[in-house]
Amino acid sequence: MSTPLLQVQDLRVDFPQGKGKVFQALKGVSLEIHPGETVGLVGESGSGKTTLGRVILGMTEASAGRVVFDGEDITRLSRARRRTLGRDIQVVFQDPYGSLNPARTIGDTLAEPLLNDKRLSRQDIAQRIAEVLQRVGMPSDTAGRYPGQFSGGQRQRIAIARAVIAKPRLIVCDEPVSALDLSVQAQVLNLLKELQHSMGLAMLFISHDLTVVRHVSHRTVVLYRGDIVEQGLAAQVHEQPQHPYTRALLAAAPVPDPLLQRARRAQFDLARQALAAAG
Repeated sequence: MSTPLLQVQDLRVDFPQGKGKVFQALKGVSLEIHPGETVGLVGESGSGKTTLGRVILGMTEASAGRVVFDGEDITRLSRARRRTLGRDIQVVFQDPYGSLNPARTIGDTLAEPLLNDKRLSRQDIAQRIAEVLQRVGMPSDTAGRYPGQFSGGQRQRIAIARAVIAKPRLIVCDEPVSALDLSVQAQVLNLLKELQHSMGLAMLFISHDLTVVRHVSHRTVVLYRGDIVEQGLAAQVHEQPQHPYTRALLAAAPVPDPLLQRARRAQFDLARQALAAAG
């Protein structure tokens, strides 16, 4: 197997809670992502999955451990180095409405990651913008319009275009479809899969939905209360979950059949009981 592009090594994050108390958001998490691989990170709210993504992006400080990208320790970087690293590591956030500046045209937003590249002329940048918008399925006049003129699904496509326009090597996707309608979710997930394959991107795909993670990921990592409780090939974790928490996540996923939903609810209750017994 190839050398990992990203290595998270015994990562710990503590948040002070006052009066000497500390909340352990991450308790020594380790994982790897290889070039061209999508790793799904799944867990409920409070499991620590977004905290992990924020440490990789330099938005939250680690209490201990290391994050290594392409052989470089990026756990604690200067602001200047973090800015230059932005060409290689990009992010797609959850909220398609809050991730784009409403006062800037889409063209201005997409041009920003390219402005420091002295090799690109204005014409080159305009051409790159047109190409990436076409690639994510947006109309040719998108660059001259504003975010408020687009739907949530269209804005998320634009956010993905911004993430890939500088040809990064790793993208952190933090719940990128949870705010979208089900039909739009499928379109955005398929777009991410196509871009990952065609551009050779590595992705950390963060979600609370194990079924969504199964759809886009090569491997799945299950995070519970700041600890990894299960990991493996995405199909294996989804179809043969070993840990009670993983089984609870699967049982909690809604299905359209009321009888099947009732049976899954019973499975969820059993999984939760087993999880409580395990401590």
